[in-house]
Amino acid sequence: MQASRPATPKAEAHDRSEPKAAPRAMHGPLDWRDVLHWLYDDTLIDDAGLRQGLDRCAHASERLHALHKVANAGLMRVADAKALDLDLLTAWLAGRADMPLVRIDPLKVDIGKIGDLISLNYAERHRILPVAADVEGVTIVTAEPFDLGWKTELERMLRRPIRLAVANPVDITRYTIEFFNLARSVRQAHKNSATAGMSGVNQFEQLVELGRSGRALDANDAGVVQVVDWLWQYAFEQRASDIHLEPRRELGVIRFRIDGVLQTVYQLPPSVMNAMTSRVKLLGRMDVVEKRRPQDGRIKTRRPTGDEIELRLSTLPTAFGEKLVMRIFDPDVVLRDMAALGFPTAEGARWNELTSRPHGIVLVTGPTGSGKTTTLYSTLKRLATDEVNVCTVEDPIEMVEPTFNQMQVQTGLDIGFAEGLRALMRQDPDIIMVGEIRDRETADMAVQAALTGHLVLSTLHTNDAPGSIARLLELGVAPYLVSATLLGVLAQRLVRTLCAHCKLPDDAFDQATFQQAVSPWKPSTKVSPYKPVGCLECRNTGYLGRVGLYELLVFSPALRALVAAAAPLDALRQQAVKDGMRPLRLAGALKVAEGGTTLDEVLRATPAAQG
Repeated sequence: MQASRPATPKAEAHDRSEPKAAPRAMHGPLDWRDVLHWLYDDTLIDDAGLRQGLDRCAHASERLHALHKVANAGLMRVADAKALDLDLLTAWLAGRADMPLVRIDPLKVDIGKIGDLISLNYAERHRILPVAADVEGVTIVTAEPFDLGWKTELERMLRRPIRLAVANPVDITRYTIEFFNLARSVRQAHKNSATAGMSGVNQFEQLVELGRSGRALDANDAGVVQVVDWLWQYAFEQRASDIHLEPRRELGVIRFRIDGVLQTVYQLPPSVMNAMTSRVKLLGRMDVVEKRRPQDGRIKTRRPTGDEIELRLSTLPTAFGEKLVMRIFDPDVVLRDMAALGFPTAEGARWNELTSRPHGIVLVTGPTGSGKTTTLYSTLKRLATDEVNVCTVEDPIEMVEPTFNQMQVQTGLDIGFAEGLRALMRQDPDIIMVGEIRDRETADMAVQAALTGHLVLSTLHTNDAPGSIARLLELGVAPYLVSATLLGVLAQRLVRTLCAHCKLPDDAFDQATFQQAVSPWKPSTKVSPYKPVGCLECRNTGYLGRVGLYELLVFSPALRALVAAAAPLDALRQQAVKDGMRPLRLAGALKVAEGGTTLDEVLRATPAAQG
């Protein structure tokens, strides 16, 4: 029964000093009128806000949850004029109901167990959703913390205690449908694949025989299609850079790489994993039947928002089936400027000046996954105007960009980087990008292109920028040619950034370790370190997103003289620092000083300081 209330608030008749009514005394579904008056009692809204809420909610759809109606009313919190949106109202309701707040994370929910606990009809009827289960109990989220008539009955059915938590009502509705549909699709795909005799393909010998027999998995099964669609949707939402489908002896494992770290998402029966792999291979125009050799492919799809996304596919035969990795490339990254990539202002200006020269060689170096492709594509996108001809030779083509003329290395046709670069030289190019300088022939072709008036951008795999000079010399390029053609080298790494929502000052920061890590270069910036904590926004990791660290070496006359004289690497490194090169570890130290990342992240990602 709802308590009677005045139609309009009167400040003089409403004593805010009175204690709140105990929330546990409330029974039944939430009513938007109660929610508004509780907000008024808790001084989140004032008289005007209450009147506005009563007026707007009265005209809202009856199908909306009470919190959703209030969120749509456009109310502002009195204390700081912050909008009372659905997330803020959900957190407030959790506190009033004395229950923990849960942000539903699809990466941490064992979706396969949900259907075994309750039915979809039961979950929708009571607006509840199980999100965790163990021998000690089941965690169930609800947006109706005072409507718990189902709890005793469900505890009796499950024979386990229930842990209650409050979650966003829109999230509960959305994930209830998606989780149960996914679980049903997996069961359907598993049943169909078992009927078709596709279960038990676990051993490598059986995998080879399957390829020889020519029996293709049913990649168009409705359940498989839905599971693959779900997989991509969640990968895009969770900011994943890679999707791994890994066959194991008992269960296949799906993992996402988020901010450089792999996280397990879901486990599937091997037959369903095989069918999913076949589905993706089919869409990527790969040989579905062939499972004995690695293959490459690509798919272009769209986010739920309509933005295009490219996926690069790679398969690998393993002991228990084909492993599939999908690398996700967001075309929007090529539109980012240097500041968005993490370049300090000075380095960004020097890099832009370096890559705007008419001829010469500019190298980007770093290990796999350090962001070299993003830097090169962003730079080429800026340079690719109507007045110039930009040509690339890549292995493989990472992202298809309409403003470039992109060529794919095809080793089966004896078209490598050197052959591709030789062909591009006859295409009247202004700017050439070579995916990687791997051998003497490619290095010589790059030098010849630079000497004949072209700007050449390429990558190497070295620990730091000065090391690229030594690598070119090791490949057999003459020192005087390196000195004459090389304009500069950019070494880079990616480090995780601290979550801005939960990071805290690190009172236990070890200044001595910090100074030792950046020795012999002592940053003059005052260190204000922070530490990772973990919250709902960062999935309790303490980190959210990544940023680049950059070491830019620009060739000076003094450095060119040393290279031409075949000076040792240590001498080259010392001269580069004198010329203004900021080593990777020092660049990381400045990020630590700014509170953007941690010393542990910098030490993990960067080579030890030398020189």
